[in-house]
Amino acid sequence: MQLSDLNQLSSVLTVKHPSSLDGQLENQVQKVTSDSRQVGPGTIFVALVGSHTDGHQYIQSAVDAGALAVVIQADQEKNVSLPQNIGVYVADNTYQALGALCDLFYDQPAKKMSLVGVTGTNGKTTVTHLIEHMLAYWGKSVGLIGTLGKRQAAQSSSAPKKGTFETTGHTTPMAPELHAMLADMVNEKTEYLVMEVSSHALEQHRVYGCDFKVAVHTNVTQDHLDYHHTMTRYAEAKSMLFSGLSAGATAVINQDDDWASTMKGACSAEVNILTYGLNLNREKNSEQAMYCATDVTYEIHQTSFMLNTPEGAFPLTVQLAGQFGVYNALAAIASGVGLGIPLPICLEAIQTVSGIRGRFEVVAQKPSVIVDYAHTPDGLENVLSAAKRITPKTGRLVAVFGCGGDRDATKRPQMGRIAEQYADVLVVTSDNPRTENPQQILSDVVRGIQQFDATCMSVIEDRRDAIRHAIDLAQPEDVIVVAGKGHEDYQILADRTIHFDDREEVQTYLKERTVPA
Repeated sequence: MQLSDLNQLSSVLTVKHPSSLDGQLENQVQKVTSDSRQVGPGTIFVALVGSHTDGHQYIQSAVDAGALAVVIQADQEKNVSLPQNIGVYVADNTYQALGALCDLFYDQPAKKMSLVGVTGTNGKTTVTHLIEHMLAYWGKSVGLIGTLGKRQAAQSSSAPKKGTFETTGHTTPMAPELHAMLADMVNEKTEYLVMEVSSHALEQHRVYGCDFKVAVHTNVTQDHLDYHHTMTRYAEAKSMLFSGLSAGATAVINQDDDWASTMKGACSAEVNILTYGLNLNREKNSEQAMYCATDVTYEIHQTSFMLNTPEGAFPLTVQLAGQFGVYNALAAIASGVGLGIPLPICLEAIQTVSGIRGRFEVVAQKPSVIVDYAHTPDGLENVLSAAKRITPKTGRLVAVFGCGGDRDATKRPQMGRIAEQYADVLVVTSDNPRTENPQQILSDVVRGIQQFDATCMSVIEDRRDAIRHAIDLAQPEDVIVVAGKGHEDYQILADRTIHFDDREEVQTYLKERTVPA
């Protein structure tokens, strides 16, 4: 890409001093970045206004490092000293400019694949994995990007082959990293990409240039209010995935969710809307879901139900637990139909899916121990209610959980209240405290517990000790849920990040207990 190619982005970028580009328009752009530390000769540096730092402070550093051009935000122009010897572009929103530049730099890779975007507070990871599996089962080359990382080339009609995950750092990577990944997938002949799309990514235009063939809404419940401030703004950010759909695209929307109408309202008249659900929210949604589950039977490793569709009713058994597992299955099936996968293939494929790492993952039995990523009030309630359904009458439900630091603090007492409601035994512990005082986080959680009973409730800051304490308390018929970290194999402390895997901790301690002294 040459600097002259930026003329294609005139709707996003304007040149501050056109004369500064004299003799430079044929120069090759070597990189696009918002990190001044990555700037070198031939780089376009985009200054972003972040929550902790302002990229406009590093413009001179970028110039000194050899930047070919810089992009600044219009409302910051009067606050910065503009370089005179390189190109200066102005954008109303530099996040949008960064997405547009990366899309152009990598030759619009998103347009060379069929894209599926999944947004929502909970369920994104499971739904993307289910759709990935369906596409691979159908014989397509499919990539995946999300919370667990990036995975490429899952393909085979009989036994889908899935590569290992590469860490991405964000649920939806920043625009430079994302578009580089898309370009790699195009080079590897990837036909479909299934992607988790976070509310942050939508507001920050990370998926600029991504024309989604299918967009999926799982649910909107409280999370990230430290960033979005209100539930309305949070939901509106999610709805940007649907307002960006082109004519002929398909929106798959959870009919039971309180914010379903917001997602539907964001769609243009030319977008096909498929709804799914259990028809539980009839007070707000009188319309029947198009893909609906009835006669649901829950077990620890699987769930059975009758799937009602426009094509008829079909009995299904999926290796997904709880009511939230049913919702995830319905979302994936409707998405498969939206992608053109024959419904019988969708149903065959989804019944061959094994569990998703860190999502209601049963890591031990007698007592049963379940590890789950639930880290929001709704997520914790979903997991504990599902575990309660499969806890034997002679057993107890034991919950080990905490809340992350430097995140929405208002959800902490809510999670304490939910855990008290569902669990017979509570062990409140640390999650990823980050820079916050762990004791303050624990106090916030405990504040939501209505009646603290020391005979069945404990507060143990050290997560390893908390897990071991829960196992020591448990009887063979009990069910233990260790919630909050799921697939994560690390813990973020104030001064360092350490290796910590809930699954390993459970299995290691159970093995220690069975070894004779």
